[in-house]
Amino acid sequence: MAAAAAAATMVSSAGGLLAMLNESHPQLKFHALSNLISFVDQFWPEISTSVPIIESLYEDEEFGQHQRQLAALLVSKVFYYLGELNDSLSYALGAGPLFDVSKDSDYVHTLLAKAIDEYASLQSKAAESSDEAAKIDPRLEVIVERMLDKCITDGKYQQAMGTAIDCRRLDKLEEAITKSDNVHGTLAYSINVSHSFVYRREYRQEVLRLLVKVYQQLPSPDYLSICQCLMFLYEPEGVANILEKLLRSENKEDALLAFQVAFDLVENEHQAFLLNVRDRLSAPKSLTSESEQPGSSDPPPAQNENSTAPEDVQMTDGSSAVTTNVPEADPKEVIYAERLTKIKGILSGETSIQLTLQFLYRHNKSDLLILKTIKQSVEMRNSVCHSATIYANAIMHAGTTVDTFLRDNLDWLSRATNWAKFSATAGLGIIHRGHLQQGRSLMAPYLPQGGAGGGGSPYSEGGALYALGLIHANHGEGIKQFLRDSLRSTNVEVIQHGACLGLGLAALGTADEEIYDDIKTVLYTDSAVAGEAAGISMGLLMVGTASEKASEMLAYAHETQHEKIIRGLALGIALTVYGREEEADTLIEQMTRDQDPILRYGGMYALALAYRGTANNKAIRQLLHFAVSDVSDDVRRTAVLALGFVLYSEPEQTPRIVSLLSESYNPHVRYGAALAVGISCAGTGLSEAISLLEPLTSDVVDFVRQGALIAMAMVMVQINEASDSRVGTFRRQLEKIILDKHEDTMSKMGAILASGILDAGGRNVTIRLLSKTKHDKVTAIVGLAVFSQFWYWYPLIYFVSLSFSPTAFIGLNYDLKVPRFEFLSHAKPSLFEYPKPTTVPTTTSAVKLPTAVLSTSAKAKARAKKEAELKANSEKSSGAESSSAAPNTGKGKSSSEKDGEAMQVDSPPEKKAEPEPSFEILTNPARVVPAQEKFIKFLEDSRYVPVKLAPSGFVLLRDLRPNEPEVLSLTDAPASTASTAGGSAATGQQSSSSAMAVDDEPQPPQPFEYTS
Repeated sequence: MAAAAAAATMVSSAGGLLAMLNESHPQLKFHALSNLISFVDQFWPEISTSVPIIESLYEDEEFGQHQRQLAALLVSKVFYYLGELNDSLSYALGAGPLFDVSKDSDYVHTLLAKAIDEYASLQSKAAESSDEAAKIDPRLEVIVERMLDKCITDGKYQQAMGTAIDCRRLDKLEEAITKSDNVHGTLAYSINVSHSFVYRREYRQEVLRLLVKVYQQLPSPDYLSICQCLMFLYEPEGVANILEKLLRSENKEDALLAFQVAFDLVENEHQAFLLNVRDRLSAPKSLTSESEQPGSSDPPPAQNENSTAPEDVQMTDGSSAVTTNVPEADPKEVIYAERLTKIKGILSGETSIQLTLQFLYRHNKSDLLILKTIKQSVEMRNSVCHSATIYANAIMHAGTTVDTFLRDNLDWLSRATNWAKFSATAGLGIIHRGHLQQGRSLMAPYLPQGGAGGGGSPYSEGGALYALGLIHANHGEGIKQFLRDSLRSTNVEVIQHGACLGLGLAALGTADEEIYDDIKTVLYTDSAVAGEAAGISMGLLMVGTASEKASEMLAYAHETQHEKIIRGLALGIALTVYGREEEADTLIEQMTRDQDPILRYGGMYALALAYRGTANNKAIRQLLHFAVSDVSDDVRRTAVLALGFVLYSEPEQTPRIVSLLSESYNPHVRYGAALAVGISCAGTGLSEAISLLEPLTSDVVDFVRQGALIAMAMVMVQINEASDSRVGTFRRQLEKIILDKHEDTMSKMGAILASGILDAGGRNVTIRLLSKTKHDKVTAIVGLAVFSQFWYWYPLIYFVSLSFSPTAFIGLNYDLKVPRFEFLSHAKPSLFEYPKPTTVPTTTSAVKLPTAVLSTSAKAKARAKKEAELKANSEKSSGAESSSAAPNTGKGKSSSEKDGEAMQVDSPPEKKAEPEPSFEILTNPARVVPAQEKFIKFLEDSRYVPVKLAPSGFVLLRDLRPNEPEVLSLTDAPASTASTAGGSAATGQQSSSSAMAVDDEPQPPQPFEYTS
């Protein structure tokens, strides 16, 4: 062999060796084969002519095993060079052990990749067609296993895990995870992979089950991740057991962990699941005799707040009464009882809603001047823009409970008639969203008074019922009964409309049969207005249950004559298959093949919601096909829009996929492309998304402009000018459109809504479709899906508020109170601060005084004028710019001071001498924008340590110095404006309660030399 290898350099042709193959003596053939193997890399073109001979050697039974394998390897290499990978692989399998997996050559790499792909596709076919893996070549399996073992022994665990998941070899996956050096890391990686790359839902669940099993075998299990997996698997039993185990633990930290788990689950917004978990937590032992009745026997307590409170009282009384009988179990059970009350509050969503409400109220930075400008520039006669202004106000103050604008403009508001009145009343629901305790009393003046439709107009009554649904969206235990009674006791279609929407929101995803029947009764009255709401409401109720109800909804949609009802039902049916991926295919097929374009349109939504955020290629292909081929514009528009839902987990992809559609000749398709980008890139401020939308905001067709403006606002929500200068340009563009008398109504409406969304929730919320644990937020996605229906029915605009999630870091101690706790944002404060408040332009000519006057009081005016004249020579900026950005005025500073939290330089901003600090200290609770999360650091010597290192959201803090007194930041009720948190919120409060109050004095002017 050595001589042959040495001779290899001299040989100039393989002809001689090939001739040897025709000899009769097996020894000669063997010699030829073993030499050809070493020449195959140079002489494969020559050898390829004799492939049939070598193949016949491989098939020759009399030839020895080793020789035959050698022949197979040779043929395999020749085929590899010829580019016939399939043949090459089948011969390589024939070569058995001679095909060396560990060799580092292109040939081996290519064939291994081919083998793994082949194996993976065979495995998934076998899994889908249910005949056991009969067709898989055992030799192929051996190669794949050798490869996996090699990865594991080389320590390339991630490769091994990826391959194992692809090949459906869960045994190997488990081996790779358990052998790896950082088990928690690899587990997190595999959870991530299974969400991003496993396209079949059933298989993904198998993977997650395995991961849960591995997690539970660890010495210190990561309960946060386990519970997330169990939530994906929909196993409330498992979650309840873990929570109970943690709550019963002696260790206080375990209880903190349990609370953290609960908050993380609440963030995924799956009401039915959370209530299920809550009802499975067992009552404290020593007190079962008494608290069994109110606590656990009736799973849906009438009003959650009031059901836990008396139970709590009973626990303490019970424990003191029972001491004589069961002395030993007692103190533990009392602790457990107290923890249980807390965790029930968290799971029902009340704790987090309460805290969010306080946060949004405290930090409200909405700018009433923007609304005032809009209100002044909108003509009274134009009801569309009048309503749009009301919508914008509601969105701008979503969840902050600040309704100053409405109170100040009651007479203007009263011009709203009929459905506009409905919307105006419903808007209160968004402003007070989450005000569970006082929700009912706030809406009382508008609600239907007892008796047969007594006082007010049916429109405001219907709106009030819808508002109650918005206030209790996804947390409707306390209000469901009232809404049902209102629905039953009326036959006015407007009130039915409001009650249906309200019920759907309050009972989101609970699949409550009785409520379903109530709504069905309304549907069968066949009234267009009520029927549309009933259809949507059924979908909201059954969200993601894939229930058989869909078929009766579909049947009714075929019977009825009303387009509105068909459209409501089409969307409702789509909502039922939410997140069901391939299980929904038969229904989707049925809807997309329908004669009626409205049902095909529902089919697009069904595709969007069933495959939400999976970026599934099959779904994308189907949607793109409909986007270019359907005859109905509605269906095409929706097909493109639906891409936004399928792709929101990979926002970078969306602009690329819809970029060609955004240049379509069909305006409907362009509109769809704009909203698709808006939905999937919401809150990201993605540069490509903005570039794609910019040309569309000045499209020739009015409704395309409207869509583009709304989408742009969704993308830019909470991005400020320092991070992307185009935000400032966009704000000025909105102002221009709103002020322009000749702009048409459609785009004006778009601009008004866009100004609302840009500053949504007092500038403290963003639009988030994925929670931090990569779970999809059901409410948010459903909210945007129904919101995108506003094309047909404006009141549905309010559903956008369901997708708002507060960008706050809220740290909580063991008592679920908010202690003062400082942490670091390691970035320039200006990158993430609130936008500067707008200012009123002065009436004098713009050239002489480019600065803007600030305060309403005359005293301040005079002072500002003096300042302005000093600056007029130094600044010659255009009037337009100063009116919208005005960074040089005193008020600008006090706003950016973030309630006195930021470490801002104290001198007014004209002095450019001091550089801006490169970090800022934030105080709990703080506003942390998504882009800022990567800069958040926790201080080392702090008194509190977070249970998990999360840059935002609800985080429980371990108190390292529990004996010292705590300073709390949030006081309880957001009712009185006076209660300040440690004085720091005083200025924020002042400006939030009356945006430009007289007492907010501007800064004193700069020191200067006085010359006459």
